[in-house]
Amino acid sequence: MAMTMTQKILAKHAGLPEVKAGQLIEAKLDLVMGNDITAPVAIKEFEKAGFTRVFDKDRVCIVLDHFTPNKDIKAAQQSSESRAFAKKHGLTNFFDVGNMGIEHALLPEKGLVAPGETVIGADSHTCTYGALGAFSTGVGSTDMAAGMAAGVAWFKVPSAIRFNLIGKLRPWVGGKDVILHIIGRIGVDGALYKSMEFTGPGVKELTMDDRFTIANMAIEAGAKNGIFPVDQAVRDYVKDRVTRPWEAFEADPDAEYDEEITIDLSEIEPTVSLPHLPSNAQKVSQVRGLKIDQSVIGSCTNGRLGDLRIAASILKGRKVAPGVRCIVIPATQQVYLDALAEGLIEIFVKAGCAVSTPTCGPCIGGHMGVLYKGERAVATTNRNFVGRMGHTESEIILASPAVAAASAVAGVVASPDEL
Repeated sequence: MAMTMTQKILAKHAGLPEVKAGQLIEAKLDLVMGNDITAPVAIKEFEKAGFTRVFDKDRVCIVLDHFTPNKDIKAAQQSSESRAFAKKHGLTNFFDVGNMGIEHALLPEKGLVAPGETVIGADSHTCTYGALGAFSTGVGSTDMAAGMAAGVAWFKVPSAIRFNLIGKLRPWVGGKDVILHIIGRIGVDGALYKSMEFTGPGVKELTMDDRFTIANMAIEAGAKNGIFPVDQAVRDYVKDRVTRPWEAFEADPDAEYDEEITIDLSEIEPTVSLPHLPSNAQKVSQVRGLKIDQSVIGSCTNGRLGDLRIAASILKGRKVAPGVRCIVIPATQQVYLDALAEGLIEIFVKAGCAVSTPTCGPCIGGHMGVLYKGERAVATTNRNFVGRMGHTESEIILASPAVAAASAVAGVVASPDEL
């Protein structure tokens, strides 16, 4: 039976010769991940069930990144509970303040995810790792608890949509513009519980940063996961990071897809998503001039070094507009160090930006940039729901690092070529 890329990975981890869409399987896990919000809930369920040990101390990972450095007493409690569990079970991969990063940028950077692996995380954007050709998906804290104990999880095998990418990206257009364009086209439930499989000659035109961004937001289309082929770019990325054996999987030529959609990258312009859905995608050229109060450059979607380089290239020698707050958040400590070495941090500070330690912070309205009533932000984050970044009467416009940086300088929604 012909299978998609995701189906082949799941079949291998279920110990089956083949699987088909809709089939219920139990699959072995290569990594189970939680953060400072979800891990404490999973820990309670783990202990309530009477579990006394994790299935593999090297394959259970906890990252303190959402409300850290702790913003209040509750956040401090959650982190404390996570620290105690990690110490008790001797977790190899526990990442605390000063030695951490935003989870979905940190795990690939540390080589904790490899092509062909199966990963669950108690965070919806765990689908990010599909950029490496892995099957990765978000789960609830109860499933995380079971995964920590048993090293397996139940899945309903997803069907798939094949996105055939062709053409080349225009200047100032990146992965964020691509995925916002796609979500605008198919809707927030357009890939509900399906695998978004990205293929075609256009894939080679995408950097790894572009691919991480696109896979990250597959969940915004309702997808179970997003996944890219394992080409030379992926092999180069994991070469010095992953030392264990791994296996690349390819979809069969006659694999069955629910739908095939061709995306011409050359036709995509700088794109934003207006409040209050990621599917409310518009070309910047159509909405330029909307006043903003804040610009956020960072998050698990767009806080990598390549993202910061793009933003810095626009902010260099310029100033953030009066009345606008621009917050830059490197996604990991290594990204911070690299940005510092390249002089990017100096560019941001001289432009009038606030530069933060790695944190999810403003993306979830936690801290480091909460919005008040009537305020509007352009952000490189992944969700713009009502109240996502603060007050229910505030607004979030999702954008790429290029558009977020240009808008910070202009004081309104703007494209870099307008400066």
